[in-house]
Amino acid sequence: MRVMILAAGRGERLRPLTDRKPKPLIEVGGKPLIVHHLEKLAIAGFTDVVINLGWLGEQISAALGDGERFGLRLHYSPEPPGALETAGGIVNALPLLGDAPFAVISGDILCDYPFDRLTATRLETLGHLVLVDNPAHHPKGDFGIDKGLASRTTPNKLTFSGIAVFSPELFRSLTPRVRPLRPVLEEAIDKQQISAEHFRGRWSDVGTPERLRSVNHWRGRVFFSEKEG
Repeated sequence: MRVMILAAGRGERLRPLTDRKPKPLIEVGGKPLIVHHLEKLAIAGFTDVVINLGWLGEQISAALGDGERFGLRLHYSPEPPGALETAGGIVNALPLLGDAPFAVISGDILCDYPFDRLTATRLETLGHLVLVDNPAHHPKGDFGIDKGLASRTTPNKLTFSGIAVFSPELFRSLTPRVRPLRPVLEEAIDKQQISAEHFRGRWSDVGTPERLRSVNHWRGRVFFSEKEG
């Protein structure tokens, strides 16, 4: 299974930190956010990682290279100025992702979700979402779960973690333009084509300076060692 790390965003809420450095290279526990992902993906058995590039993307490819030092093969999917948003970026990267189901991970999250669980996912729908408990900054959540399927109508909604497995068929008919992911998911969810799970472990969207400071106080080998922190 291939995996795509979404890394093209501008990181507006983290400015001025992201004025001269792309958000995936912001450090947590002494190493860039995206490196935490790459190390965990290698341990989980992934070999090929696609990374979309937008704002200051050349810094990402220069810092990571071909991925050999992580035990991975990295493939880059450049996007035009302004980037293509999440679904547009995935559509643009489809030639690199192949014909089999692939995993997607947001480049600006930090979590202890076991990525090897993604490789074990037997996709019987067009997609599978990992949902988490609602953080304080997103109390209403995104989607619920009804008999293993993602739902927009259940009363108790959870937050989409930015971790998923998708069939390329979900995006095959879409043109590569600026396109957010949520409308694509909502249409498929209403057709009962998206499954979901509830992950109760540690997770954060590192989207603001406050949340960045918070995750830098996390401890544990899943994130970074006491020495690094």
